Amino acid sequence: MKLNVRLLRSLEAIRPASTASAHCDGPCGVYDPASARIAGEAVLSMTKKLLDLDMSADGAHNTYSRFVAIKEEQAELTKRELNILWHDYFKPQHLEAYPDLHTTFWNAAKQASACKTAVSLEAANELMAQIENVHNIFWESKGRDIPWYTAS
Repeated sequence: MKLNVRLLRSLEAIRPASTASAHCDGPCGVYDPASARIAGEAVLSMTKKLLDLDMSADGAHNTYSRFVAIKEEQAELTKRELNILWHDYFKPQHLEAYPDLHTTFWNAAKQASACKTAVSLEAANELMAQIENVHNIFWESKGRDIPWYTAS
């Protein structure tokens, strides 16, 4: 056994490390639904741009393709950010306070998927409403009153 390993084991025997625990997988302050909101707003913005695009203009088809790609990428990012909150921040004790927590997140993720499959202002607005619901639950679970706001 190498000297470093033996030295560390000897030190551990003399003075064991204290046990640490945490509520979530990362340090407090890492999790925030704002990143899902920002991605959701990009989905809404791209949806509006797609619906307003004059397809008879030069380069409109290329612009349309780029807007669709951005919308779908941001919808996927929205799902990722929601899943991080759902799986890493929320714990079983939150289910007692929010019994519909799993359904809330499942619906929001499904709504993000719906935004990927169509160019629908209704779907994009519903995604933002779902993200707002997650925002409210998240901050309430932390005992904080953080107002919902959007950039647009």
